[in-house]
Amino acid sequence: MLNQDFKEFIQSLNDNHIRYLVTGGMKMELLPTLKIGWLNGWLLLALLGLTEGTSFLVFPKEVVARLFDRSGWSRKQATLTVVGKLFALACITLIVLTPLQVGASALAIGTVVLALGLIGMIKALLDFRNTPLDQPVTRGLYRISRHPQIFMASVVLLGICIAIGSWLALFMLLLGRLFGHFSILAEEEACLRRYGDAYRAYMERVPRYFLFF
Repeated sequence: MLNQDFKEFIQSLNDNHIRYLVTGGMKMELLPTLKIGWLNGWLLLALLGLTEGTSFLVFPKEVVARLFDRSGWSRKQATLTVVGKLFALACITLIVLTPLQVGASALAIGTVVLALGLIGMIKALLDFRNTPLDQPVTRGLYRISRHPQIFMASVVLLGICIAIGSWLALFMLLLGRLFGHFSILAEEEACLRRYGDAYRAYMERVPRYFLFF
């Protein structure tokens, strides 16, 4: 019954032309057709996985361990982070199962956004690797954002959501990042405990995400 009601809800959106937005050949749909195929969003998602996977393989073990250090997190912070990851997983699932907008400007725009995000993410990862383990990371992109890796990964996923033309995937991404904010706060608390005044001064002069935000 619930499944039928959901289908009727989606159909009502279609009938009222709320399901899609077309601007200059760019189409964004609330819930695009899902199917398994070679020309799906997973092709672009694989670039993100390849970038991160390669970094984890070539970086020293100590650097990788620092990337995933979750010591000192509270149970609440860990729980909310898991919730955020579930929304992120929903976004990834939609990306994998949704065809790319081949022939539409959405694919070109999304690919450009993705490329900018990937370039920024690679730079942020290199900045992280090249910082001594006993110092907070403040070089390179970390001079304009305290969390450039997460920001750039979000830009990559935003580009893919545009390329597949899915509002629902974009909504899941936003929810994932909203709950992921609590993991950001946990990381900053850990850095304050570890680096003290040096990191506090860094927080005062560099925004958390980007520019003024």
